[in-house]
Amino acid sequence: MPAEYPLLGIVRHRMEVDGAGVTTLVAGAGCPLRCRYCINRDVLQKAPKPVTPAQLYARVKIDDLYFRATGGGITFGGGEALLHMDFYEAFRPLCPDWKLCAETCLHVPKEAVVRAAKIFDSFIVDIKSTDPEIYKRYTGADLSPALENLVWLFQHFDPEKVTVRVPLIPDFNTVEQQQESVNKVKALGAVRIDAFQYLVR
Repeated sequence: MPAEYPLLGIVRHRMEVDGAGVTTLVAGAGCPLRCRYCINRDVLQKAPKPVTPAQLYARVKIDDLYFRATGGGITFGGGEALLHMDFYEAFRPLCPDWKLCAETCLHVPKEAVVRAAKIFDSFIVDIKSTDPEIYKRYTGADLSPALENLVWLFQHFDPEKVTVRVPLIPDFNTVEQQQESVNKVKALGAVRIDAFQYLVR
C-alpha cells in the first residue's frame, strides 16, 4: 500500500513566503508540540484527507509551469512536516524539477532529519527559543531534540538553504531573550535568521 499524506489543505500562488519563486503550501496533520499560541489548531483537531503521492501530484501539477519558470515548488507544512517521510520519498520522483521545502520544528527523530536532507531542497525551521525553560513553557516539550537536529542539519546540509525562525512571543520571552536565541543559532551555524514578533489576538 502506498504511503499516504494526512492532507488538511492546499494554498496556491504564494510568493516569497516559503522560499524562492511561486510556491504551493501543502498543509498536513500532526505535530509533536503543543504551542500555546498555535496558529493552526486544525493540525491536531481536524480529520485530514489521506492522499497518495500520485493523488497529491494530480492536484498540484496545475502550477508546474509556474514552479519551473520561477524556481518554486511545494512547501510542506502543517503541523510538523517531517512526520511523513515515507510519503515524501515516494512523492519526490514525481516532480524532480520542483523545489521542495519543509517547514519543521525539528522535534522529530534524527532519522527523519537524515532522510529529509536527501529529499528537500530547503528547510524553514521554527525553533521558538533556545532557552530550555521558555521552550518547555511554550511548547510543552524538551528543547534538546530540536537543537541537536539543528546542529546536525547545519553540519550535513547547506546552511544557506536553512531559514531559522526566532519569534518574540508575548508573555513568554523578551526582546533580549529573543536576541540571545538569535545569537545562539548563529553560533550553531545559522546564516539565514528570521526574527519577528507573534501577533496574538
